[in-house]
Amino acid sequence: MKSAFHFAFNVTHLDRARHFYGDVLGCAEGRSTATWVDFDFFGHQLSLHLGEPFKTANTGHVGDHLVPMPHFGLVLALPDWQALAQRLETSKIDFVLRPQVRFEGEPGEQWTMFFRDPCGNPIEIKGFRSLSAVYAT
Repeated sequence: MKSAFHFAFNVTHLDRARHFYGDVLGCAEGRSTATWVDFDFFGHQLSLHLGEPFKTANTGHVGDHLVPMPHFGLVLALPDWQALAQRLETSKIDFVLRPQVRFEGEPGEQWTMFFRDPCGNPIEIKGFRSLSAVYAT
């Protein structure tokens, strides 16, 4: 079964969020009102609503680093991940965890990066050489 994921969350400023998700991440904008806006987040629907973002704490362990929990994200094929990482670096995004490889040479080898949108919502983007390796053990 193929489906799209829908995630609705709060942002504090719609114009800043529009710039980030639209211009920086390259997501197409969908429907909107004065209090919310939808984006096509790499084939999935994000609905950004004006309000207080969810609380996070750096409690997630990624190697020797602590990353924000909860967070949401995306899994991309490695070439797409590399292109997005370059786009974010060019945009001078302040990374929580800079683009890097984890589990190199092991099953589940993956590239990851963590950053926050301008309203503080944490995002993780993973990249895999093959999407069939996402659940490899």
